[in-house]
Amino acid sequence: MSLMNAIRTNTATPVHDARILTAGGTTATIVLDGTPYTLRITRAGKLILTK
Repeated sequence: MSLMNAIRTNTATPVHDARILTAGGTTATIVLDGTPYTLRITRAGKLILTK
């Protein structure tokens, strides 16, 4: 079983792959109540979410 499937199986929380959200790039825009946020994958493989 893959890690993503294991996570999905063990939680009711939606699971999203950051690489898919960024379409293979390093950034994605996420909108909450009309406010855009930037999700960024760093060179070190960490995630940063900024307003």
